[in-house]
Amino acid sequence: MIGYGFCGSFCTLSRGFFGMEQLIAAGHAVLPLMSEAVYTTDTRFGRAEDFREKVGRACGEEIVHTVVDAEPLGPARPLELLVLAPCTGNTLAKIAQGITDTAITMAAKAHLRRDRPLLVALASNDSLSANLSNVASLLLRKGVFFVPMAQDDPENKPHSLVADFSLIPDCVSAALAGKQIRPLFL
Repeated sequence: MIGYGFCGSFCTLSRGFFGMEQLIAAGHAVLPLMSEAVYTTDTRFGRAEDFREKVGRACGEEIVHTVVDAEPLGPARPLELLVLAPCTGNTLAKIAQGITDTAITMAAKAHLRRDRPLLVALASNDSLSANLSNVASLLLRKGVFFVPMAQDDPENKPHSLVADFSLIPDCVSAALAGKQIRPLFL
């Protein structure tokens, strides 16, 4: 089973959902995870309840959204791969620093302690500034892979990077084989 986590980059949730749908269509069983923010927050991009229903219906699984529910994903309920799409800069920083205070960071910790692959589809406005050291730190870590990314608006958001979510299926196959898709920066 593949774990698929959604973090609070609300403007890219629909792209993350599309990546998840592609995996399901390819025959993968998917366990959905959501940060507490995604699970509970209504935004101009949609209502949390509507998104939860859509994700739950697509996966046919209960959504993991608490630290307590995420902890068994390493030892008791191992996943083949954990995808974070979208992964915010905040979550990326916490994973890089070993902070486990959300369902997503706990799932990542539990997953990585079993040396299983983690695939990150980054969507962050500070990837090329405050979070660049965290990107570099995780690029060096065994078992952590990134979906190739590009600046989405270099003029108005010069430090922002967003993954190319259409590459998620290819990146899943590569990560399961222990490989990073290149080029990393598009």
